[in-house]
Amino acid sequence: MTWPGARVVITGATSGIGVAVANRFREAGASLVLTGRRPEEPDGCRDADVYLAGDLADEGFVASLIARAVEEFGEIDALVLCHGLQGDGALEEMPLQRAAALLEANVLTVFSVVQRAIPHIREGGGSIVCVSSRFGLVGTPGQVMYSAAKGGLAMFARGAAIELAARGIRVNVAAPGLTLTPRIAEGFGRKPDPAAYTATRAASIPLGRLAEPAEIAEPVFFLASPAASYITGAVLPIDGGFTAA
Repeated sequence: MTWPGARVVITGATSGIGVAVANRFREAGASLVLTGRRPEEPDGCRDADVYLAGDLADEGFVASLIARAVEEFGEIDALVLCHGLQGDGALEEMPLQRAAALLEANVLTVFSVVQRAIPHIREGGGSIVCVSSRFGLVGTPGQVMYSAAKGGLAMFARGAAIELAARGIRVNVAAPGLTLTPRIAEGFGRKPDPAAYTATRAASIPLGRLAEPAEIAEPVFFLASPAASYITGAVLPIDGGFTAA
């Protein structure tokens, strides 16, 4: 499916799933305003892309990001929020500061970007997609606060979907499972037996393998696009059956 001329803002666009999502929108013919924390422009940027590096916890940066998108586009067809922070840790051992950082990075920054963007998202057809996690749908030892943050993100999106429905702005959530991003591959590679560790993790997934980033990007694109014009308030697991098992 193509979406030529779509005006799209993507956060978290410098790594992993965010890169794949940006690539999918490029293939569709969209114009992109991208952001991430890395100072360098991400690989694959076209001349037509705009990239702004910054911290979404900084309200001033969020304001400048949306202002630049409005300057470029006039209005926004889709806002795709791929950024976030993962954090493992036992409930009894996690410092309050770390827990607060997880909530800020995964929920409060999304709130900040969405709140600032809403007046500029096209009414009667604009969309917002939040990228959550399978751990936002299930409880998992060692992931309590990460699950709370990603589950909170899903509920934020559902509430926003109802609040914005009268304006014709859709809000949906993609909940990826374990995905073979460069960061995950690097982490697996540091294990004493990377192949055995990868096989063990894959065996925990009903489809028996990790996702490729492009397999996450495709449904994210679908949810943002006019093909999903009657879908709002949905949380779509993209996890190889993990949350269904």
